[in-house]
Amino acid sequence: MAPTTKEGQRAELHKMIWRIANDLRGSVDGWDFKSYVLGMLFYRFVSENLAAYINKGERDAGDVGFDYARLPDADAEFGRSETVAEKGFYILPSELFTNVRARATKDENLNETLQRVFKNIEGSALGTDSEDDLKGLFDDLDVNSNKLGSTVAKRNEKLVKLLDAIGDLPLGDLQDNSIDLFGDAYEYLMQMYAANAGKSGGEYYTPQEVSELLARITVVGKTAVNKVYDPAAGSGSLLLKFAKVLGKENVRQGFYGQEINLNTFNLARINMFLHDINYEKFNLAHGDTLIDPAHWDDEPFEAIVSNPPYSIKWDGDANPLLINDERFAPAGVLAPKSKADLAFTMHILSWLAVNGTAAIVEFPGVLYRGGAEQKIRKYLIDNNYVDAVLQLPADLFFGTTIATCIIVLKKSKTDNAVLFIDASAEFTRVGNKNKLTPDHQQNILRAFEQRKDEDHFVKVVPNEHIADNSYNIAVSSYVEQEDTREVVDIDALELDIDRIVARQAVLRTEIDAIVADLRGSRATGGAS
Repeated sequence: MAPTTKEGQRAELHKMIWRIANDLRGSVDGWDFKSYVLGMLFYRFVSENLAAYINKGERDAGDVGFDYARLPDADAEFGRSETVAEKGFYILPSELFTNVRARATKDENLNETLQRVFKNIEGSALGTDSEDDLKGLFDDLDVNSNKLGSTVAKRNEKLVKLLDAIGDLPLGDLQDNSIDLFGDAYEYLMQMYAANAGKSGGEYYTPQEVSELLARITVVGKTAVNKVYDPAAGSGSLLLKFAKVLGKENVRQGFYGQEINLNTFNLARINMFLHDINYEKFNLAHGDTLIDPAHWDDEPFEAIVSNPPYSIKWDGDANPLLINDERFAPAGVLAPKSKADLAFTMHILSWLAVNGTAAIVEFPGVLYRGGAEQKIRKYLIDNNYVDAVLQLPADLFFGTTIATCIIVLKKSKTDNAVLFIDASAEFTRVGNKNKLTPDHQQNILRAFEQRKDEDHFVKVVPNEHIADNSYNIAVSSYVEQEDTREVVDIDALELDIDRIVARQAVLRTEIDAIVADLRGSRATGGAS
């Protein structure tokens, strides 16, 4: 019997997607094969998205039976420039997903057909404002790769299966506003690939519930922000949580981010499209944020969220230019070459708006280590930039079991203190990972908003006390752990011991009498 609830249908769809993804990949590693599944999902989305957009325009104008997919290519050219200006790309009817799929089994050159179609979709943006947003999006969907098969025929056979599998997914009719199903399917696939890929995949994915907590922390008390930013954007899931938390129309000037890994940068841009964030509303860049930041002209940002890579190497003081970089110079010292964590923190602080909030997932060592990191913490505390530090539960993230933390930065605080929250017990075990449920998120957000001491959970600590403690900002240094050991009543225990000793004496006397009796009996028996 088919599930009737929305959540039940969603779970069923997820099972179907994951089964398809695994069945199709064959011997190809799942993390490598994700580019084919996600790329084909993207191809279907842009095809249906464009057709729905054009159909709506024509039908609203009076042609109620208009169907772009049935239009001859020559007749479709008339709307190209106007559509590219609005949507950022163009696809001729013959190159739409549904039409390519319909011909696929009879197309002996399917690999070449798809390669041409992908090139044409990217090419439709050349010379326009959307060129950078479309460029290279299909690069990872290599239709001529040996991963798909050793011969053209085998590769085409796999491509047909891919087209059919993605085409059969019940993702709704875009004209019925079911568009979120594409984004939801994408997020689910990314999560499953990350969970099954170990560190190689997990480092590029932040669990959705953690992403949502970060986004909600940065917009407490707000219904809209100017723009949002992530300097280590990964697959874009953190940025996209603002669309869920605020509504995409309430991120007024758009979504900004930078990602150093090219493959992941492509995934992030695809993710934006699949969540129906139009090209002019996002600005993602490829490159090294610390050495070559791409958004100098766009900062400051009112909301910044990030889960930067933990303790990676960077140039640090080996690059003489960095100590004079306006992002790092104020602290008077650079983060260690072997640990770039606080370099990301200083970069984020520099680009944070005066009325903004930043929430950063950090490796725990940055909270208490000495040397340059201690000096950077001193700068942050003495200038009253640290608003809160949250200790998260262990084993939340893919690829690591470490208990990470969140540092919250603000430039306009109302007190000279830091809020410490020990959320290490706020989790539910689901499968082989811990998970922040909505209730756990609410508990943390409530504590964050109320900013009041709560035994074993919350402590507000004046900055001068933190300075006296060598600028250590580890949550465990300020929030006392609850003693869950059994309380022992010493007086009662002593009485029990006295009773046991007295009873022991009685038993010893009785045992001695029995033994003496036995010995007497044995002696008497021996005499007769």
